[in-house]
Amino acid sequence: MATTDRQATTLALAHALSAAERGLAVIPLSRTKLPALRSPHRDTPDPDQPPCHGECGRFGHGVHDASTDPARIRALFAAAPRATGYGIACGLPPHHLIGVDLDTKTGTDSSAALRELALRHLFTIPATVVVLTPSGGRHLWLSGPPDVVVPNSAGRLAPGIDIRGAGGYLVGPGSRTAHGTYTTAPGTAHLAPATCPPALLRLLLPPPRAHHPTPPSTGRHGQGLVQFVLAAHQGQRNTRLFWAACRAYEDGIGPALVNPLVDAAVSTGLSEREARATIASAARMTSHHL
Repeated sequence: MATTDRQATTLALAHALSAAERGLAVIPLSRTKLPALRSPHRDTPDPDQPPCHGECGRFGHGVHDASTDPARIRALFAAAPRATGYGIACGLPPHHLIGVDLDTKTGTDSSAALRELALRHLFTIPATVVVLTPSGGRHLWLSGPPDVVVPNSAGRLAPGIDIRGAGGYLVGPGSRTAHGTYTTAPGTAHLAPATCPPALLRLLLPPPRAHHPTPPSTGRHGQGLVQFVLAAHQGQRNTRLFWAACRAYEDGIGPALVNPLVDAAVSTGLSEREARATIASAARMTSHHL
């Protein structure tokens, strides 16, 4: 059994390196399709600190570990000797991958639901990479624009259709799981992820949020804190938001700045829930309460 596992890990690494050559950032996965490396913070959780997305420099941050660097990928797999598959991070350059997961486990015909959406909204799915899942489902790979953040969703588009966007990942072809092996559909392995049709892209985005301008009472300092959050890059977003929220509460403008800070954080790619949790942590740290 150990030999079989080693062979599966070696094969998964080979597939992962091949995907990385195509510009796809990867992480090792276990047979359960979950990241194969456990969080280095699992034994010392700190609810008053924003979640670490790899800023600590260690492995074990899920999709935030994803890389196209062969040396880093080999190091990730060396640290995960029981990995039997690999995940492909969505939303990252150069492809800004969007995964359309057509599931079969809900008892609905997700392929028919997608065809109905295409007819209703006047788009067609272009020829693209299609990955077949062990359960009989399909993953369609599409490429999104670089300036648009597509969120993850489950069943929002239609029953049985899940979307993998920024912060999510797709199980890569060649991965072995407890239920079988993921494979590329015949005739699609050589394709690049096709551009997502604009009409479909509009359906994948959340409805426009109500605009919360920075209250005049917060002054230039409040505007500066919001701009500080807006300038965050991936890997800095929670840290910048937490710092800005702490300064806001220390200066007595925290409650007035909550919504502008949330909007700024969401525009950089954080979820609203994560943003509000980070701001709440800042409020507790500065002895204030939302």
